Amino acid sequence: MTAPNPLLAPLLEVRGVRQAALLDAQGGVLEQAGGDPDAGVAQAGRAVAGSLLAALGGEWQDMLIDLEGGPVLLTPHGDALLLTAFDDVANLGRIRFAVRKLLKNLPSGSA
Repeated sequence: MTAPNPLLAPLLEVRGVRQAALLDAQGGVLEQAGGDPDAGVAQAGRAVAGSLLAALGGEWQDMLIDLEGGPVLLTPHGDALLLTAFDDVANLGRIRFAVRKLLKNLPSGSA
């Protein structure tokens, strides 16, 4: 497990959050806290969101993927993507609030 990055460390203080990572458009890790992210999940989520947006239009706010190892919230930030892994879908509201608060303080698309 890597040391928390100061920019993403506040997410690890939210009850239930296990991991957070900011990934670039190619899936490369820009920042991370709480462990190594699964870039494959992030890229697959980004592809699904792109397909849905192409078919339905609109703007992507975030996407929840409930995996066997626990849910993952994917939130776009400019060209980057914030991946937040946590313990239970019941915590989603608290985590979405913390993510939005954190993203307001990050430069768009990078950390």
